[in-house]
Amino acid sequence: MAKTDRVLFITQEIAPFVASTEMSEACRSLPQTVQENGREIRVFMPKWGTVNERRNQLHEVIRLSGINIIIDDTDHQLIIKVASIPTSRIQVYFLDNDDYFQDRLQLTDEEGNEYEDNDERLIFYDRGVLETVKKLRWRSDIIHVHGCFTALVPLYIKKTYCDEPSFMDSKIVYSLYGDGFKKTFNETFTEKMMVKGVEKSDLDILTDPIDYIKLSKLAIDHTDAIVQQTPDVDPELIAYAKQSGKPFLPYQEKNMMQAISDFYDTI
Repeated sequence: MAKTDRVLFITQEIAPFVASTEMSEACRSLPQTVQENGREIRVFMPKWGTVNERRNQLHEVIRLSGINIIIDDTDHQLIIKVASIPTSRIQVYFLDNDDYFQDRLQLTDEEGNEYEDNDERLIFYDRGVLETVKKLRWRSDIIHVHGCFTALVPLYIKKTYCDEPSFMDSKIVYSLYGDGFKKTFNETFTEKMMVKGVEKSDLDILTDPIDYIKLSKLAIDHTDAIVQQTPDVDPELIAYAKQSGKPFLPYQEKNMMQAISDFYDTI
């Protein structure tokens, strides 16, 4: 493809808004590298309860209000907030909701137990990002998705939003990390995630119990290229990614962010 001009980043965490992890640091560094290479970017993450709104100067984007996400026949209001990463020109869009994110931690509670409704939180976030981008009318060349909390994005883009101008010409890159959900989702997860364009046959890989390995494989099935973002990715996922025949960028100890930026132009 021609040189990539616009890149959409969808992740579950970015430093310094949350604690430093391999993912949060990668998702802090990569957008900056891509931006410094002359590309236009948009960045999204959930507004976890741990994100300090006052210190990080978040403010609501009123023009993006009015979006509701229906999950299991229940309407959930989508609230969009925005802030800039200090010492950079990177603006981050935060997706918020009183039930799923407000006053709650990331994937686990204060005692380290994963939330029972992580499946619905994941669905809400993944669909919410795409609805927001659609409302922004922002077209991307590359959509780079990070972590198992974003694993439904490739499926929804290919099946539900394939005719939307914001996504119809985009190539999807999925980054694999070494960690994910510890608990499994039950069979109701596939019922909750069903939307227009998604068929039961699209979800054949999500056999009960549904773990993060199967979720990651679902993402790989519907993405255009895969990145091994960290050295400790499960070997089963690396093998599955390579067997897919899709472009695959292995982990590199040095200059990983520039390697990813260059990788975009080969897809």
